Amino acid sequence: MSPKKDNYDVVVVGSGAGAGPVIYTLTRAGHKVLVLEKGPWYRTRHFRKDELTATRRSVYTPDPAKEFHSLGYTDENGRMVEESTYDSGWDWWNGNMVGGSTNVMSGYFQRMKPVDFRLLSEFGEIPGADIIDWPISYDELEPYYEMTERLVGISGRVVSHRFAEPRSTPDFPYPPLKENTVSSLIDKAAAQVGYEIIPTPRAILSRNEGLRRACYYSNFCGSYGCASDAKGSSRVSLIREALKTGNLTLITGAHVYHLESDGHHRIRKAWYMDPEGKKHAVEGRLFVVAAQAVESVRLLLLSKNPEYPEGIGNGRGLVGKNMVFSAGGTGSGEFHRDKTDPSLFERLMEPGLFVNRSMHHFYVYRDPETDKPVKGGTVDFLWEHANPVPRALRQTWQGGRPLWGTGLKQKVHDYFTGVRRLNVEIFTDWIPYKGSFVSLSRRYKDFRGFPVARIAIDPHPGNMKPARFLADRTREILEAMGLQNIRFDLSAFPPSNLQAGGLRFGHDPAGSVLDKYNRVHEADNLFVTDGSFMPTGGSVPFTWTIYANSFRVADYIKKQVL
Repeated sequence: MSPKKDNYDVVVVGSGAGAGPVIYTLTRAGHKVLVLEKGPWYRTRHFRKDELTATRRSVYTPDPAKEFHSLGYTDENGRMVEESTYDSGWDWWNGNMVGGSTNVMSGYFQRMKPVDFRLLSEFGEIPGADIIDWPISYDELEPYYEMTERLVGISGRVVSHRFAEPRSTPDFPYPPLKENTVSSLIDKAAAQVGYEIIPTPRAILSRNEGLRRACYYSNFCGSYGCASDAKGSSRVSLIREALKTGNLTLITGAHVYHLESDGHHRIRKAWYMDPEGKKHAVEGRLFVVAAQAVESVRLLLLSKNPEYPEGIGNGRGLVGKNMVFSAGGTGSGEFHRDKTDPSLFERLMEPGLFVNRSMHHFYVYRDPETDKPVKGGTVDFLWEHANPVPRALRQTWQGGRPLWGTGLKQKVHDYFTGVRRLNVEIFTDWIPYKGSFVSLSRRYKDFRGFPVARIAIDPHPGNMKPARFLADRTREILEAMGLQNIRFDLSAFPPSNLQAGGLRFGHDPAGSVLDKYNRVHEADNLFVTDGSFMPTGGSVPFTWTIYANSFRVADYIKKQVL
């Protein structure tokens, strides 16, 4: 790591999927890069399989009593209310550390498809929505999807199917991970009801690569850091390589609270506060913000001055608008020991092996009522998370009453030894809508004295229809498998781990905050490379697209800007 100085070629705020490719590309091109990371620098040795650390305490995210967001939503009486996430328990932090939330992701990686880049052109306007086509095409992003496969490390198997994305390479650079017997059962059941199933790519190494060891099949992926570095976090796959150049300075515990401009549409300094509360300023030729969508919006809104009285890039009031989350929901079904062939049940109970199956059969489908094409989505199949704490907590009630003592112990024992739960996750497009946006709270401040991000969530009513359709099709597969207790939880309110939009990119400054290369229209040397650039999110998890787009922007900066 280079010694700290006051002026750099590039100053990057954040170090996750949106930042890592920029850091990797520009340091290797010889540019001096400073990274300001709010969280600590955990090394691989720190990522133990401690279920309390990983999911019951704020170790990888800030203390919710000190740092939180606020939620604005309409209550059952039609009133708009605002409450802190500390009070509600709805946490919107995903990973504050070097490498960001890529350290604790599950690593389900899916490319967006060509149709995702032109939703408006393909399906037309939706009343009340604000849908636009992307200013780039799938073909422009495809080389960077492939680059992510190689550099981050994606394992999988390419198969032909009706919505297969065009590829520049015939297969993934790493072979598929080992699979549980249940994968073949899903394949057979789906074929029985007439639906295509495909292997799910994972950003997890199936073989050793350099200092990174292959997956050892602990089954503790999501919410946990990886003890073998098999998972393709920004920290191990990109930042660790960037450090070898000697061109990277990385400061942790650096909360960036203001970007200072020079009066001529250029950012001059980034101001940050260290853990002791001291304020520091660093200068750079170019600035890149990648603090995850909600916090990137917050930073631009906090950076007010006479040149940008409403915040940087907010001259038209678009900063924070059209937030994008993931619509859909979850479901599950159970294998019961007493209703399953004993030999098969023992194979199903084998720990660690992956399911790695997805359904894209209805990525676009015809509405049964109108016969018009409708954007559908993706269904991922996965085992219930191995963490024993939430698995046990789900057994603490029976018949609407709490269990304790011998009854609780017996129920937990029976569940852990006699039930294997198969989960499904449904991903559909979150329709961009005026009711979902991020602003600065007028009511709440964090412990440093800065207004927190206020997240307003008012889902478009059209979000639910594709989710219900996919749930019905998925139920057919689970029933064909003979599963018990099949259920679905479809909600208009999104999960907090997938967040994008708020700083959408586009050709026209009147309708977008960023240009097609993620440069802020109103600030010549400021780029934003996390998921906030996305005008729509596709019907897949965002991470691979964020990685790929960051590589694309970094390539542009290297060739055309610096």
